[in-house]
Amino acid sequence: MKKLANQTAIITGSSSGIGQAIAIAMAKEGANICINYHSSEDGAEETQNEIEKVGGSSIIVQADTSKPDDVKKMFDQTIDAFGTVDIVVSNAGVQKDAPFMEMEYEDWKKLIDINLNGQFLCAKQAAKEFIKRGVVKDRSGAAGKIICMSSVHDIIPWGGHINYATAKAGILMFVKTLAQELGPHKIRVNALSPGAIKTDINKEVWSDEEASKKLKELIPYGRIGEPEDIGKAAVWLASDDSDYMQGQTLYVDGGMTLYPGFSDNG
Repeated sequence: MKKLANQTAIITGSSSGIGQAIAIAMAKEGANICINYHSSEDGAEETQNEIEKVGGSSIIVQADTSKPDDVKKMFDQTIDAFGTVDIVVSNAGVQKDAPFMEMEYEDWKKLIDINLNGQFLCAKQAAKEFIKRGVVKDRSGAAGKIICMSSVHDIIPWGGHINYATAKAGILMFVKTLAQELGPHKIRVNALSPGAIKTDINKEVWSDEEASKKLKELIPYGRIGEPEDIGKAAVWLASDDSDYMQGQTLYVDGGMTLYPGFSDNG
């Protein structure tokens, strides 16, 4: 029996990178997938092709997850296609980097709108559907699962990325508080915090031998993560294997949060 059989998952920002890997991993475990993209339709189609290769079903929905009407449209189209939603992975995010004294307010606001406010909007629509439908015992012990994509920078400060780190830190407490409120409805809320993962956004680092070597000094396990590492963790969090996990942030980082600079007594 596949871990997510007969369930439907919305994965925002699933046209590339981590979101794409999660979509494929969940499809392998039997979930129907809503592939969401903001601007890369080609990437969304690539994700859909990969899902078809593993025998999965999917739809593609363009939506800006920082806009309430777009988020509602995404949920409505998914429910029209598959009947309901069981899993929501709020993965969509951007980076707009600059030192604090050089950062424009618009770059601060845009990132917070997408990386943090988008989490609120997706979780709100998910909770409405989960509460209305309740638990369906032949699918899952939970009424629904919300997984928020965070980062090790929810607890590790990151100079030159204050907007990003602030949004991720916000997700940490958002998840805890939301889990506290939604737990009585049998809705599970957790987060994933990846470390350094090989995606296009940081390709210039992991594809350069010297830069990659320097990055690995921050990772006790000695390797840079693959998107599939996060896909596997997301499947686990969405499945009943993790049914007693609530309000937690799972760090998938090769040990980056262990402060390796102190490994030889500081």
